[in-house]
Amino acid sequence: MGNGNGALSGAVIAVAGAGGPAGRAALLRLAEAGATVIGSDNDPERLAEAVDAASYAHGGATVTGDTVDLLDLNASHAWAARIEKEFGHVDGLVHLVGGWRGSETFTRTRLDDWDLLEMLLVRTVQHTSLAFHEALQRSDRGRYVLISAAGASKPTAGNAAYAAAKAAAEAWTLAMADFFKKAGGAQGPTSAAAILVVKALVHEAMRAERPNAKFAGFTDVKDLAEAIAGVWEKPAAEVNGHRLWLTEKP
Repeated sequence: MGNGNGALSGAVIAVAGAGGPAGRAALLRLAEAGATVIGSDNDPERLAEAVDAASYAHGGATVTGDTVDLLDLNASHAWAARIEKEFGHVDGLVHLVGGWRGSETFTRTRLDDWDLLEMLLVRTVQHTSLAFHEALQRSDRGRYVLISAAGASKPTAGNAAYAAAKAAAEAWTLAMADFFKKAGGAQGPTSAAAILVVKALVHEAMRAERPNAKFAGFTDVKDLAEAIAGVWEKPAAEVNGHRLWLTEKP
């Protein structure tokens, strides 16, 4: 367990996309730091397993899961309102909803891929940010954390749809950062929207499947979870509107 005195002690953090490997690592790390964590995922079984793992690892922590359709704006608003009503405040939303589609060449790009990625990578950011931003502004340590990819800054020919969706999600998050900046006025922002940029993620199961692979430049999900927790360690003004690179800039 964490020492209970850190920046996340007593914080209430929502994690969107909590059932995947990155989500599981985030739930564990945030619970360890003393936060109350509420995860959501579109796969109820996967979410339940992730919540149980975090609860088991940190017996004193409150880790719960909600099955929420983040493609539904009203459902997203209801989730944010429910969390704030139950716990009195919301101090963070970590956006880990992922997805990837690519093509061999630019010429073979399928616009069906864009349709899917726009929903997963952009629409869920729009809905969670619109649902949570007012509660995060009311918090004295509100943070919206988007996980993005280096490809958004340097798209490759076969990754047009993915890179464009990630770039759109970044732009949307930076617009929310401007909201926090303006809300803070002359004193500076009290809440922040930050972007953590990775090349790609790797976890134990991937290493087990490909023991000889180097995964050069990849970020381990445990290191990502550490970086997520670290966003609360810094003043809002230092992270608001910033891309925090966990890999080399392209």
